[in-house]
Amino acid sequence: MTLRRRLALVAAAAVAVSIALASGIVYVVVRGELRGQLDSELRQVAERRNLDFVLRPPPGLPGAGQMAPLRAPGAPRDALGLQTTYVGAVLEDGTRLRPPGAAGQPRLPVDADTKAVAAGTHGAFLSDADVDGTAVRILTVPARTGIAIQIARPLTDVNRTLDRLALVLLLVSAGGIALAAGLGRLVARTALRPVGQLTAAVEHVGETGDLTRRIDVPEPASGAVSGGVRRLLDADASPDGDEIARLARSFNAMLGALEASVGRQRQLVADASHELRTPLTSLRTNIEVLALPAGLPEDERRRLLGDVVEQLEELSGLVGDLVELAREQEPSDAVEDVRLDLLVEEAVTRARRRPGAPVFAVRLAPTLVRGVPARLERAVTNLLDNAAKWSPLDAEVTVALSDAGELTVRDRGPGIAPSDLPHVFERFYRAPSARGMPGSGLGLAIVRQVAELHGGRASAEAAAGGGALMRLTLPGEPLEPGELATPRPTAAPAASPPRPPAPAASGGRDGDGGTSTRAG
Repeated sequence: MTLRRRLALVAAAAVAVSIALASGIVYVVVRGELRGQLDSELRQVAERRNLDFVLRPPPGLPGAGQMAPLRAPGAPRDALGLQTTYVGAVLEDGTRLRPPGAAGQPRLPVDADTKAVAAGTHGAFLSDADVDGTAVRILTVPARTGIAIQIARPLTDVNRTLDRLALVLLLVSAGGIALAAGLGRLVARTALRPVGQLTAAVEHVGETGDLTRRIDVPEPASGAVSGGVRRLLDADASPDGDEIARLARSFNAMLGALEASVGRQRQLVADASHELRTPLTSLRTNIEVLALPAGLPEDERRRLLGDVVEQLEELSGLVGDLVELAREQEPSDAVEDVRLDLLVEEAVTRARRRPGAPVFAVRLAPTLVRGVPARLERAVTNLLDNAAKWSPLDAEVTVALSDAGELTVRDRGPGIAPSDLPHVFERFYRAPSARGMPGSGLGLAIVRQVAELHGGRASAEAAAGGGALMRLTLPGEPLEPGELATPRPTAAPAASPPRPPAPAASGGRDGDGGTSTRAG
């Protein structure tokens, strides 16, 4: 059974229960009113004692001559020609006293309670009885000592009215239930239309892999009347729409995120295949030359082997960078509190030990951040490698960390051309004059990715006085002196062996953060 049909049945069942309860209440109330009105009329007759006959007690009854005539001229008669108000008298021994002219009047039943009223040991009471196949309502009241008067009226009109009322209520209930089922189906169809679109979109994505499909978000009711009705029916409605609208927006957001993720993966694969083609071709060429049957001179052979080793190292670094960029958000259990100042200190210590390392001037404020230590360490290392790679020999690289979580790394290289600033964090980006320089072009892209995954950002700018200033900003908290752990000692700057001087002319920085000289 479909959800639409189930909702229609639920609506019909709810309306059926409501109508049944309402109909039962109406029937009971009307029945009580009609019978109450009849009882009131019987009491009025008993009080006035205006009847159309005179009770004549049997001869010898004490006080028989003192009984007053009771008349009601023109009393109404029923379809049989009988009086519609039946009157009888009963002695305490059960003897019936028939009024004059009442030969055709039905005999009203006499029971123990009736005799008790005549004897004066029981008060007036009302009862229902069946007299010659006719339902009647009987009021029994004491008339005088030793006599009880019975006043009765048929319940035919009351029962006929109640039967008609029951039929009307039954027809109205059936119509209401049918109408509720139809309206419920219509409302369910209208309300579930976005769900149907959502289902169609999911099936479309599953069958075709097309992530560009979006769901039309249902708009809230507009207009003075519909808006007022909506406010009355849904006083706590969200301004963004109902649950269906929020579901549609959430699904659209999910599709957008999935589309962006797949797009990034495809772009990464395309970029990687493009970047890997050249080194793989060169590596294959060198290996084929080394495999030639004719022997190569020893110097040429050693040179080719050195090229092969260098190309393998470049490929290893490129593959590692690609793997890093392909990683998605870390699971929540991998995130922890990280002392960013200690992490930067360790990264600087390792950078100082590398051959040809520049002089690092470090100013670190104790800072605590939430993140994945391995990824934060990779980002910091990339920034330090970027500065060390393009700084002149024996130049100073300034590393500063504020207690708000902002890390800055400044080198003394040629700086970054203004036209390259918007692109230095893009994957595989290289300035035209830097395309002949070594590097994968992914180092700074990894820095930006790590920053964004940790809720921060990465930026680059030209430093005052020359050089480049890289900035990594993360959500951090300063630490009080009592919260600080014993700091690890910072290794002294290692003596750097001589290394080739970096280009000093102003140039463009590639995707690794490298800076190259401009030709000319």
